[in-house]
Amino acid sequence: MLLLGIDTSGKTASAALFDSDTETFLAQSALYTQKTHSQVIMPMVKDILAQAGKEMSDIGGIAVANGPGSYTGLRIGVAAVKALSFGLGVKCCGVSTLLGLACNNIAYKGYICAIMKARGELVYTCTYKSDGFCVEQVTEEQLISRDELAEYLAFNVKEAMLCGDGASEFFNDYRSPAFIIAPPQGRLQNAAGVCLAGISRQLVEAEELEVSYLQKVKAEKDLEDKTK
Repeated sequence: MLLLGIDTSGKTASAALFDSDTETFLAQSALYTQKTHSQVIMPMVKDILAQAGKEMSDIGGIAVANGPGSYTGLRIGVAAVKALSFGLGVKCCGVSTLLGLACNNIAYKGYICAIMKARGELVYTCTYKSDGFCVEQVTEEQLISRDELAEYLAFNVKEAMLCGDGASEFFNDYRSPAFIIAPPQGRLQNAAGVCLAGISRQLVEAEELEVSYLQKVKAEKDLEDKTK
């Protein structure tokens, strides 16, 4: 099956085409951009299809990073995938951005801790264990303080590779011989990781695809404040 992966959860917009039958990435593209993802993601999808010599009709499924991440970016990505899914008559799936980050570094054998910036000293995080071929989730996806994460890793993980847009600051602030920082190409979100995570996910109809923020959006918080 030809799986299209899309990630617009952070500052990097990316798209990838993965042939699950041959386990080959046919094409992929990533752009660290200040533009709105809605301006770049669909041209990017069309470009990688053209580069791979494929048509929209060749796509057998679509995977998208559905959170956590940028509220606007996530909505753009999920909306784009829903539109493609409806238009092409194919199913899709949402993939945790944190799992996608871990899958970007799947060749590493050991614990992988994905860390994404939230607000203030808070981070989105999840710890996984990789055998070099498969990634197994070890903790729940959480929104916790960096100190809480450092304490968890200190007492529960002998050594961990850190990835995500919050990994570099965490690595520098909590210096430890137990921490390894992922290389630049595996540190930020990428649609390749979304594809690798998506191949083991059950594909669903477009209307079942939802965003997973891991925290309440501002509109929900404002409504709760008004009703108190």
